Amino acid sequence: MKTYDTLTEAIDDLRNQGFTKDYNLKSDHLHCQPDDIILRPADFDIVSVYRFEGMTDPGDETVLYAVEAKNGNKGTLVDAYGAYSESISTEMAEKLRYTPEN
Repeated sequence: MKTYDTLTEAIDDLRNQGFTKDYNLKSDHLHCQPDDIILRPADFDIVSVYRFEGMTDPGDETVLYAVEAKNGNKGTLVDAYGAYSESISTEMAEKLRYTPEN
């Protein structure tokens, strides 16, 4: 898996690879505006995950997910993890628990 020094670098590279949708995490689905796309856990797969720590505060932790929908749409989801992470459903938490295939 490719590594990135910054979140911006990762997002830019993923966009160049076709991950152009910008998803937001809701309690039980992903949502993309302005297209009003809703993806339930069964509707997408996590292709890769990248974690970043803040430059000045290691507590500022961010995770970037590369998301591929079953219909072929690709996008990214940026979220905090740790103390700042959102409350989500068990099904969504399981879906976001990415483990690369061996």
